[in-house]
Amino acid sequence: MGSNTPPSRAALEPFATLDPAALAGLPASSPLTVRSAAISSPYLYLGTGGGKLLLFTLDSPSPDFLRLLPIGPTRPVSAILPLPAVARLLLLADGLLLLADPLLSRPVRRLGSVRNVAAVAARASESDDDRPSCSLAVSVGKKLLLVDLTLHDADELEVRTRDIALVDGVKALAWVGDSVFVGTASGYSLFSTTNAQGGDIFTLPESSRPPRVKPLSGGDEVMLLVDNVGVVVDRSGHPVGSSFVFNTTPDCIAEVYPYVVVAGDSKVDVYRRKNGAHLQAIPFARPGTGGLIVASEDAGIGSDVVVIATAYKVFCYRKVSAVEQIKALLRRKSYAEAISLLQEFEADGEISNDMISFVHAQLGFLLFFDLRFEDAVNHFLLSETMQPAEIFPFIMRDPNRWSDLVPRKRYWGLHAPPKPLEEVIDDGLVTLQQALFLKKAGVDTVVDDDFLSNPPSRADLLEVAIRNIIRYLCASREKDLSSSEMEGVDTLLMYLYRALNLVDDMEKLASSQNSCVVEELESLLDDSGHLRTLAFLYGSKGMCSKSLGIWRILARNYSTGLWKDHAILPETDSLETSVGKMSGEEIAAVEASKILQASSDQDLVLEHLGWVADIDQELATAILTSEMREKQLSPEKVVAAIDPEKVGIHQRYLQWLIEEQECDEPHYHTSYALSLSRSAMDAVRLGSNNEERNNKEFDSDMQFIYLLRERLQFFLQSSDLYDPEEVLDVISESELWLEKAILYRKMGQENIVLQILALKLEDSEAAEQYCAEIGRDDAYIQLLDLYLDPKNGKGPMFTAAVRLLHNHGESLDPIQVLERLSADMPLQLASDTILRMLRARVHHHRQGQIVHNLSRATNLDARLTRLEERSRHVQLTDESICDSCRARLGTKLFVMYPDDSVVCYRCYRNQGDSASPHGRNFRKGGIFKQSWLVSR
Repeated sequence: MGSNTPPSRAALEPFATLDPAALAGLPASSPLTVRSAAISSPYLYLGTGGGKLLLFTLDSPSPDFLRLLPIGPTRPVSAILPLPAVARLLLLADGLLLLADPLLSRPVRRLGSVRNVAAVAARASESDDDRPSCSLAVSVGKKLLLVDLTLHDADELEVRTRDIALVDGVKALAWVGDSVFVGTASGYSLFSTTNAQGGDIFTLPESSRPPRVKPLSGGDEVMLLVDNVGVVVDRSGHPVGSSFVFNTTPDCIAEVYPYVVVAGDSKVDVYRRKNGAHLQAIPFARPGTGGLIVASEDAGIGSDVVVIATAYKVFCYRKVSAVEQIKALLRRKSYAEAISLLQEFEADGEISNDMISFVHAQLGFLLFFDLRFEDAVNHFLLSETMQPAEIFPFIMRDPNRWSDLVPRKRYWGLHAPPKPLEEVIDDGLVTLQQALFLKKAGVDTVVDDDFLSNPPSRADLLEVAIRNIIRYLCASREKDLSSSEMEGVDTLLMYLYRALNLVDDMEKLASSQNSCVVEELESLLDDSGHLRTLAFLYGSKGMCSKSLGIWRILARNYSTGLWKDHAILPETDSLETSVGKMSGEEIAAVEASKILQASSDQDLVLEHLGWVADIDQELATAILTSEMREKQLSPEKVVAAIDPEKVGIHQRYLQWLIEEQECDEPHYHTSYALSLSRSAMDAVRLGSNNEERNNKEFDSDMQFIYLLRERLQFFLQSSDLYDPEEVLDVISESELWLEKAILYRKMGQENIVLQILALKLEDSEAAEQYCAEIGRDDAYIQLLDLYLDPKNGKGPMFTAAVRLLHNHGESLDPIQVLERLSADMPLQLASDTILRMLRARVHHHRQGQIVHNLSRATNLDARLTRLEERSRHVQLTDESICDSCRARLGTKLFVMYPDDSVVCYRCYRNQGDSASPHGRNFRKGGIFKQSWLVSR
């Protein structure tokens, strides 16, 4: 990671400069030289080369000096480690470890007896007994020690020390997790505090600068310095991510998340922690003695302050907020850098979602006023908090219906207040002309070079702006807006569509569910001639009468040629009658029919039915038979309103009324039958008179006639509610013989029906079937008479007569048949049939005799059995009793039932002869004995 590109923004900003000696009240003859610094909120500690420790507070806008604690003139303070867990401050001074309280209110004390300490590192932790504690890693000579500090109730520290390794030449230490990182002149190594095991990470080149180890925020990573390269490793010493490449070799490193601050070569550089990008360079005068020192709070994350110390001065910097950094870039019109920075902050979670939306909106307005309309709308769409009403002032001049909806936001005040789009473009073009003039004069401007090299025209800019505002408003329609906002969005969207004459988009919006305000648009659309859009708009708002009036005008204008017919197909769903492209007149009828099909306003429907029917009868029929309306139309009014010349509409409406609505009014059934009959007669007459037809036309005509007559015949057969005599009067002179047969059958004229079927249609099968439906033998005889004596000059139909006798002769009286056979009938045609008929007659006679004799025999057997049953003897003794009253019978009269039960005469009279004492009812269930079977 890393870059040598010049820094482009300020990540840190100064807020105070300290003169430690002056603030501490020391004379000019006793200057202080700063050797170390540390921050532990809200305090700043400075260690001097003269053995002094200074305390400042950072919780006020201007840091205040609090206290100076002398340590010893011969003990320069080379390192300060705040230990907040045990309420102490650890100092490394002249190889000794010293402890001070955080407020420097007491003299320092030595920590143990160790001397010649080369480096020290701390790690905060909790002990097993929940007492505050922390641990130190200390390098003394060739030893690496661990020192545990535990704070007791009496503010006393318990100190325990143990050795974990032998390491020579330690220059730097860091403790992360269970690992202690050690830097020496030869390289970096790592030791475990749990098992004292260690190992090398990597070695350093011989000419390398002294090692430096810096734990990074979060406690999971460590930076190991190799000259000007910072290698980032994890707790186990394994490299992670990419390395930092610094512009100079660091003398000191601090971290203010998300930045790494590096001091060296008389300047301080700020790098981004995530990708190592160089963000800022802060130059300083070359210090007289020593180098630059940078310090921040060890917590890293959440820390905002970093101090930069020279030998005699201390400069306090704070982290510039993400918002302020972005604002500064936008103020300079560095839009690309601002967007990149916003994305970085968003990825790191350093900026809230609301602020992200705020920045996108602000950026969008800036780009809009810079005439970069597409980019502006892209950012508007990325803002979740921007309201569509903020765009309204660009479209419609104040005051207007929606002026109160426009929020009075000024954002960061970086752009002018919204104003009509034309004015924005005019002002932008003036700015562009000024920039061109300045460029020719050699002055740099912030205007886009593309605009300068290829200046757009006003018309082009206006169209681009309108198209992109349309894009934003279309996207806004998907949001959950209030009804007033939605009205503004849709109405102004229609304004913009009209401005670019986007007719298809206008009609699509108007015909769909929308929130357009009709009062704001009707005069505008009417004056501009967008009547179709206005008709769609009226229809979507339920203003059916106005919408239909426009469609009627459009249909008339198209048909008379006043308007040009573009022959387009509407995007909305069309009826099945629409095949391919439709004319403007047809489209007007289709759109009107959609309104009429759903309308229950009978007067309105019948008012516009006529002109729709003139264009398309199928549409008119669909209007009358629609199931979409809540209340159906009055059949009487509909029938009266249908043009008598529109026979097809009349017939299809009556058919729907009868079949779908199950209407049982005889009047409508008769009207339907009469209409179909007249149509069938006309079709047959035209078909017979037109002799100049080719085969294809002839087949088509025959198919039409067949289907029409089939529909008529089906209705005549299925309905019983029409007046057959009235229909018969209409077709009496026609050749519709099958229809006549159906009507005569309805009237019960059997003979005429047989005449039509047998003689006119010569349909023997149908005639015989009709005789079977009548169900009488004389019907067949009547049919036979018709075949043998057709009259009207027609000769006998012997073949049909023979067929009739063959199929039904066995059931006819041979004498009647023979009486009707004429002498002219060829004997060979009927001989076989008559012979079979006579044989069948004899066979039936003999069968009858057999059945008669068998019946007589059965009757005789039954009578004999009954006689035997009645004459059989019954023997009674003195012990015999009545099965009903249980009294002894003796010499009394008695009766025996068929089930062999015996009762006295008195009990018989009481209970009758239908039920026995055993409970058997002989009327409901008979009794059967084997001996009663007929045996002869």
